[in-house]
Amino acid sequence: MFFLYQFFISIIIIFSPIILLIRLIKKKEDPERFLEKFFLSKKKRPKGNLIWFHCASVGETMSIIKILDYFEADKRLDNILITTTTISSANLIKKFKYKKLIHQYYPFDYYIITKKFINYWKPNIAIFLEAEIWPSMFFSLKKKLVPLIILNTRLSKKSFKKWMFLKDFAKNIFSLIEYSYPQNKETELFLKKLNVKKIKKIGNLKYIESKNIKLNKSYKNSLKRLSGYNTWVAASTHPGEEYFVAKAHIMLKKKQKNLITIIIPRHINYVEKIKNQLEKLNLKVITHNSKKKNLDNVDIYLVDSFGISKSFYELSSTVFLGKSIYHNGGQNPLEAVNYGCNILHGPNVQNFKEVYIHLDKLKISKKVDSVTGLSRNIFFNKNYSTSIKIKNIGNKIFKNTIKELEFHIKKCI
Repeated sequence: MFFLYQFFISIIIIFSPIILLIRLIKKKEDPERFLEKFFLSKKKRPKGNLIWFHCASVGETMSIIKILDYFEADKRLDNILITTTTISSANLIKKFKYKKLIHQYYPFDYYIITKKFINYWKPNIAIFLEAEIWPSMFFSLKKKLVPLIILNTRLSKKSFKKWMFLKDFAKNIFSLIEYSYPQNKETELFLKKLNVKKIKKIGNLKYIESKNIKLNKSYKNSLKRLSGYNTWVAASTHPGEEYFVAKAHIMLKKKQKNLITIIIPRHINYVEKIKNQLEKLNLKVITHNSKKKNLDNVDIYLVDSFGISKSFYELSSTVFLGKSIYHNGGQNPLEAVNYGCNILHGPNVQNFKEVYIHLDKLKISKKVDSVTGLSRNIFFNKNYSTSIKIKNIGNKIFKNTIKELEFHIKKCI
């Protein structure tokens, strides 16, 4: 089965120039660094020990910021390699000034490439986040006796069924994981069925509050100007949801003066398209990077920068989380909760089901499935009392996570 998997990857690599060209045109690949995915790296491997974190994109990267802070200050560690797959995550990492950190794009999961990657970087330990399961890389790590940890593991029912369709192959792959830390009970059950021997539930890393990225002076001035208005945030929106949010803005504006709706799209490369779409509703739309000084009569404030969502959470009292109306999965609400925000979401929040059940019980979040429902549930008062409970949970999870990681790292450096 592994041979067939490699054969399939080989076909993808043969056609990869065409695929990459299309992705470059669509601005989904970094034109200066896309060759890193073939492991044609220009960066040198520094001397000393090296721990490796792999995150798929922005969400996974944000969940380990506080962990990176901790290990950046740990004098026993020399280097921290972090790999991601998206441009947005790479741009986010640029905002953090870690001296030990090296960023690379994650390579194609072809055995020859993964073998070269491991031989070059020589990680002491590999720590993968959430749902990142890569057979070729896992086998390469095993061959080089590099411990593999899956942190904050998440497997959806859909993913589990796909793996179980190739049951023997799946069990072989998952048995290569030395230790897994699931973020929910459902994943814990799936991991046991997939032959992961060592499993320990310490909680969802996304409860951990990470420090905010420092903003430059012009950004701070923009936020200061916004503070004079009634604002609410629609974050991590996906195609179609911006229009949904704009319709709620129009409805709310009839009874709410000085209203500005802040939209933070999940993919900022679509900002211009979103702007054009919303302007057809006769709304005045400006972008964050336009740095407009006069916000009078502005309806929609479109954020076209990475990694500054928390600044807008601090400013506003209500946050609608996207990928939950017309798309499945939902987005992480916990960052906004830590800033005392009331959370609104659509019916499709499968990826954060346990989190939303908890927040619903605390009366922090509420499901909406219509424009009217969204507009009626937007409030302008913070909810700091419940955010303290979430922060306490996050602090406990952080301490337990560091304790577990230190245990593994001490054994291999």
